[in-house]
Amino acid sequence: MVRANDLVNFVSDAAFAVGATHNIVSWNAGAQLLLGYSSDEVIGQPCHDVLQAVLPSGEPLCTPNCEVGHCFDLGQPLAVPLCYARCKNCQSIPVSLSSLVMPPELSCNTPDNPVAMVFFRPYQEKPNRFIQFHSPRIFTFGHFGLVVGGCGLAVEKWKRKQALTLLKYLVTYRDHAVPRERLVECLWPEVDERRGWERLKVTIYYLRSQLRAAGIQDDVVETSGRSYLVRSDRVWIDTDTFETLISEGAMLQSRHKWDEALNCYKQAKHLYRGDYLEEDIYEDWCAEERERLRELYLDMLGDMAQCYGDLGRCRDAARICRTALVCEPCREAFHRALMTYLNRLG
Repeated sequence: MVRANDLVNFVSDAAFAVGATHNIVSWNAGAQLLLGYSSDEVIGQPCHDVLQAVLPSGEPLCTPNCEVGHCFDLGQPLAVPLCYARCKNCQSIPVSLSSLVMPPELSCNTPDNPVAMVFFRPYQEKPNRFIQFHSPRIFTFGHFGLVVGGCGLAVEKWKRKQALTLLKYLVTYRDHAVPRERLVECLWPEVDERRGWERLKVTIYYLRSQLRAAGIQDDVVETSGRSYLVRSDRVWIDTDTFETLISEGAMLQSRHKWDEALNCYKQAKHLYRGDYLEEDIYEDWCAEERERLRELYLDMLGDMAQCYGDLGRCRDAARICRTALVCEPCREAFHRALMTYLNRLG
């Protein structure tokens, strides 16, 4: 059997190995020197939780169910020319990432056996050629972001600003065909139907051309009669993963599998970087979805605190209550829960 420690210690670069569940199973001296974490601090932890890497455009690279992990699962190598990894001292440093997937004959399904190795080194001005990821990734929590091939697109610099609003609108109602009349009313409420339709055609063309130039397939934005839609099976969207993780966590919690439930909740919390499309705070069309997801997030924090409490980890439960109260200071349930956990702590 191949030992992960032997593999990562053979290389001079900072490196670590991940198992089948994407938890770190080995961590070499170079990784400790570069990021500051000892192997005891990271072994068994999800790799996205340790690296917390973000792209230069600000979108997170390392997330639960991220495309990097999909490359591990599919047995495909990858390289990211530039990202910012988080050190133990909370500073972020520019690094280049690459990976090597273990051949099937050298890997097995045991949790501590490596399925992939990840190498990272301080960023150089002439990065190596990198392999593009499989599908675009859209981030809607907090700052809106669109990532393709490990690179964030500068969507805020698009010449037609309405194209970005159109993309956000279609993402909000993904998989539902939105009539062109509704889009025109949202984007240009002051113009008549004929002029609005002409503007919409130009904006749709511009949006598709920008996506095509970034390597995104045309069928992401689909025409359906006199309507348009974004297909969720062609793009990864953070809110979909967020809701899936919460559902899985709730199911595990109902079965009293509190540690496993907490793992799902932690991943969902990691994705929630801010309120949904917070840059469009005054837009009516996304207000309902923003409030729904915010309530889902707060309910999840309550479930997290309860899991910690059931495990006897009252200090962690109190910390989660305080996190929730920062978001919603008037939520009485969190005040009561916080007092309960503080009382248990004496």
